[in-house]
Amino acid sequence: LDASARVRRVALMTTKLKKTRKLRGHVSHGHGRVGKHRKHPGGRGNAGGLTHHRTNFDRYHPGYFGKVGMRYFHLTRQKYYRPIINLDKLWSLVSEQTRQNYKDREDGKVPVIDVIRAGYYKVLGKGYLPKQPFIVKAKFFSRKAEEKIKSVGGACVLVA
Repeated sequence: LDASARVRRVALMTTKLKKTRKLRGHVSHGHGRVGKHRKHPGGRGNAGGLTHHRTNFDRYHPGYFGKVGMRYFHLTRQKYYRPIINLDKLWSLVSEQTRQNYKDREDGKVPVIDVIRAGYYKVLGKGYLPKQPFIVKAKFFSRKAEEKIKSVGGACVLVA
Protein backbone atom coordinates (compact mmCIF):
# COMPACT_ATOMS: atom_id res chain seq x y z
CA LEU A 1 0.00 0.00 0.00
CA ASP A 2 1.17 3.51 -0.71
CA ALA A 3 1.23 6.12 2.05
CA SER A 4 -2.07 7.82 1.10
CA ALA A 5 -3.97 4.52 1.09
CA ARG A 6 -2.59 3.69 4.53
CA VAL A 7 -3.69 7.06 5.87
CA ARG A 8 -7.16 6.63 4.40
CA ARG A 9 -7.53 3.17 5.92
CA VAL A 10 -6.45 4.39 9.35
CA ALA A 11 -8.49 7.59 9.36
CA LEU A 12 -11.90 5.92 8.99
CA MET A 13 -12.82 6.12 12.68
CA THR A 14 -11.03 6.75 15.93
CA THR A 15 -10.84 3.76 18.27
CA LYS A 16 -12.18 5.67 21.25
CA LEU A 17 -15.43 6.42 19.40
CA LYS A 18 -16.15 2.80 18.49
CA LYS A 19 -18.97 0.79 20.08
CA THR A 20 -16.42 -1.81 21.18
CA ARG A 21 -15.07 0.57 23.85
CA LYS A 22 -18.51 0.89 25.46
CA LEU A 23 -19.13 -2.85 25.39
CA ARG A 24 -15.94 -3.87 27.20
CA GLY A 25 -16.89 -5.89 30.26
CA HIS A 26 -20.31 -6.89 28.97
CA VAL A 27 -20.12 -10.61 28.31
CA SER A 28 -22.12 -11.08 25.11
CA HIS A 29 -21.06 -7.81 23.43
CA GLY A 30 -24.57 -6.85 22.40
CA HIS A 31 -25.41 -10.10 20.62
CA GLY A 32 -27.54 -11.77 23.27
CA ARG A 33 -27.01 -14.99 25.25
CA VAL A 34 -29.71 -17.26 23.87
CA GLY A 35 -29.79 -16.56 20.11
CA LYS A 36 -26.02 -16.12 19.85
CA HIS A 37 -24.11 -14.26 17.20
CA ARG A 38 -23.48 -16.81 14.47
CA LYS A 39 -21.42 -16.29 11.32
CA HIS A 40 -23.84 -15.90 8.35
CA PRO A 41 -27.24 -17.20 9.41
CA GLY A 42 -29.07 -16.03 6.27
CA GLY A 43 -26.31 -16.98 3.84
CA ARG A 44 -23.78 -14.64 2.26
CA GLY A 45 -24.59 -11.99 -0.32
CA ASN A 46 -27.67 -12.56 -2.44
CA ALA A 47 -28.23 -16.10 -1.14
CA GLY A 48 -31.84 -17.16 -0.72
CA GLY A 49 -33.36 -14.74 -3.22
CA LEU A 50 -35.77 -17.42 -4.43
CA THR A 51 -36.35 -19.07 -1.06
CA HIS A 52 -36.01 -17.54 2.39
CA HIS A 53 -35.34 -13.95 1.22
CA ARG A 54 -37.97 -14.01 -1.47
CA THR A 55 -40.23 -11.38 0.09
CA ASN A 56 -37.37 -8.88 0.15
CA PHE A 57 -36.43 -9.52 -3.49
CA ASP A 58 -40.04 -9.39 -4.66
CA ARG A 59 -40.75 -6.18 -2.81
CA TYR A 60 -37.59 -4.16 -3.31
CA HIS A 61 -36.11 -5.69 -6.48
CA PRO A 62 -38.99 -6.74 -8.76
CA GLY A 63 -37.84 -8.34 -11.99
CA TYR A 64 -34.45 -9.34 -10.59
CA PHE A 65 -34.80 -12.96 -11.65
CA GLY A 66 -35.56 -14.29 -15.12
CA LYS A 67 -34.98 -13.21 -18.67
CA VAL A 68 -36.62 -10.83 -21.14
CA GLY A 69 -36.62 -10.72 -24.91
CA MET A 70 -34.79 -12.64 -27.59
CA ARG A 71 -31.14 -13.58 -27.61
CA TYR A 72 -28.88 -11.68 -29.99
CA PHE A 73 -25.70 -13.61 -30.67
CA HIS A 74 -22.55 -11.50 -31.06
CA LEU A 75 -24.23 -8.16 -30.52
CA THR A 76 -22.06 -5.37 -31.84
CA ARG A 77 -23.12 -1.86 -30.93
CA GLN A 78 -21.25 0.06 -33.61
CA LYS A 79 -23.86 -0.63 -36.29
CA TYR A 80 -26.39 1.26 -34.18
CA TYR A 81 -24.06 4.18 -33.43
CA ARG A 82 -25.96 7.18 -34.71
CA PRO A 83 -25.33 10.44 -32.82
CA ILE A 84 -27.99 13.03 -33.63
CA ILE A 85 -28.13 16.79 -34.02
CA ASN A 86 -31.21 18.95 -34.39
CA LEU A 87 -31.74 21.70 -36.95
CA ASP A 88 -31.64 24.44 -34.32
CA LYS A 89 -28.03 23.48 -33.50
CA LEU A 90 -26.80 23.09 -37.10
CA TRP A 91 -25.53 26.64 -37.51
CA SER A 92 -23.52 26.36 -34.30
CA LEU A 93 -21.17 24.00 -36.15
CA VAL A 94 -19.88 26.87 -38.27
CA SER A 95 -18.86 30.28 -37.01
CA GLU A 96 -21.21 33.25 -37.03
CA GLN A 97 -18.68 35.02 -39.25
CA THR A 98 -19.05 32.31 -41.91
CA ARG A 99 -22.82 32.70 -41.83
CA GLN A 100 -22.60 36.46 -42.30
CA ASN A 101 -20.05 36.11 -45.13
CA TYR A 102 -22.33 33.83 -47.14
CA LYS A 103 -25.50 35.75 -46.31
CA ASP A 104 -25.41 38.32 -49.13
CA ARG A 105 -23.15 36.58 -51.69
CA GLU A 106 -23.93 37.48 -55.30
CA ASP A 107 -22.15 34.49 -56.89
CA GLY A 108 -24.62 32.00 -55.37
CA LYS A 109 -22.08 30.17 -53.21
CA VAL A 110 -23.50 28.64 -50.03
CA PRO A 111 -21.83 27.26 -46.90
CA VAL A 112 -21.41 23.50 -46.53
CA ILE A 113 -22.05 22.11 -43.05
CA ASP A 114 -20.52 18.66 -42.65
CA VAL A 115 -22.11 17.20 -39.53
CA ILE A 116 -20.02 14.01 -39.76
CA ARG A 117 -16.84 16.02 -39.22
CA ALA A 118 -18.48 17.36 -36.05
CA GLY A 119 -19.20 13.81 -34.87
CA TYR A 120 -22.91 13.57 -35.75
CA TYR A 121 -24.51 11.11 -38.17
CA LYS A 122 -28.19 11.99 -38.24
CA VAL A 123 -29.96 15.33 -38.62
CA LEU A 124 -33.37 15.66 -36.91
CA GLY A 125 -35.99 18.32 -37.53
CA LYS A 126 -36.42 20.12 -34.19
CA GLY A 127 -36.32 23.90 -34.26
CA TYR A 128 -36.28 26.65 -36.88
CA LEU A 129 -33.72 27.63 -39.50
CA PRO A 130 -32.74 31.12 -40.63
CA LYS A 131 -33.88 31.93 -44.17
CA GLN A 132 -30.48 31.24 -45.65
CA PRO A 133 -29.65 28.41 -48.06
CA PHE A 134 -26.90 25.96 -47.13
CA ILE A 135 -25.75 22.43 -47.87
CA VAL A 136 -25.79 19.76 -45.16
CA LYS A 137 -23.75 16.57 -45.41
CA ALA A 138 -24.87 13.68 -43.19
CA LYS A 139 -25.41 9.93 -43.20
CA PHE A 140 -29.10 10.15 -42.27
CA PHE A 141 -31.85 12.80 -42.37
CA SER A 142 -35.28 12.62 -40.82
CA ARG A 143 -38.18 13.49 -43.13
CA LYS A 144 -38.97 16.72 -41.28
CA ALA A 145 -35.35 17.82 -41.29
CA GLU A 146 -35.12 17.34 -45.05
CA GLU A 147 -38.34 19.29 -45.61
CA LYS A 148 -37.20 22.21 -43.47
CA ILE A 149 -33.74 22.40 -45.04
CA LYS A 150 -35.24 22.41 -48.54
CA SER A 151 -37.85 25.01 -47.55
CA VAL A 152 -35.09 27.57 -46.85
CA GLY A 153 -33.42 26.76 -50.17
CA GLY A 154 -30.86 24.31 -48.82
CA ALA A 155 -29.81 20.85 -49.91
CA CYS A 156 -29.27 17.52 -48.14
CA VAL A 157 -26.29 15.46 -49.26
CA LEU A 158 -26.15 11.83 -48.14
CA VAL A 159 -22.67 10.60 -47.30
CA ALA A 160 -21.98 6.88 -46.96
